[in-house]
Amino acid sequence: MNHEEQKVEAMEQVEVQPVEPTDVDSEVTAEQARIAELEAQLEAAQQAAADERERAIRAAAEMENLRRRVAQDVEKAHKFALEKFAGELLPVLDNLERAIELADKEDEALKPMIEGVELTLKSMQSSVGKFGLVALDPLNQPFDPNAHQAISMIENAELAPNTVIAVMQKGYELNGRVIRPAMVMVSKAPA
Repeated sequence: MNHEEQKVEAMEQVEVQPVEPTDVDSEVTAEQARIAELEAQLEAAQQAAADERERAIRAAAEMENLRRRVAQDVEKAHKFALEKFAGELLPVLDNLERAIELADKEDEALKPMIEGVELTLKSMQSSVGKFGLVALDPLNQPFDPNAHQAISMIENAELAPNTVIAVMQKGYELNGRVIRPAMVMVSKAPA
């Protein structure tokens, strides 16, 4: 037998045996399982980090909104802290105006007193004006229900309907907020 024939005969005698898993295959499978486990942990950690980041952003936004609200409340408190005090001064201003209006300006003996009352009124108006108290005197202006209180309506063909034709009592606003509406008479179209 020659060498080639011996090889063929040897091959025929070799039985094919199934390949059993080796340690290398089990190591690869274990590594793949570990990688899958680590990927799952990484994904969970990334999700937790995203959740925490979102909570932090919301907390920062909430704090900013709270800071802004508190600043507005403080500003309003400063602006309108004088509202009650100003409301108490309004009758004094009204009475000084009435005293000047009703005084007998022809009487020489009363002229110094009238001048004193006028100066007192001007001084008081100037003082309260520095703190944002402004008189509303809407004569010949359109009626505004936010700033005026209509006492009566009078027919008038000369003026447009809903025009203030008389002011019974001045209104006042403090820093843009009406603290007392003006009491007015309003025109209406003739019947």
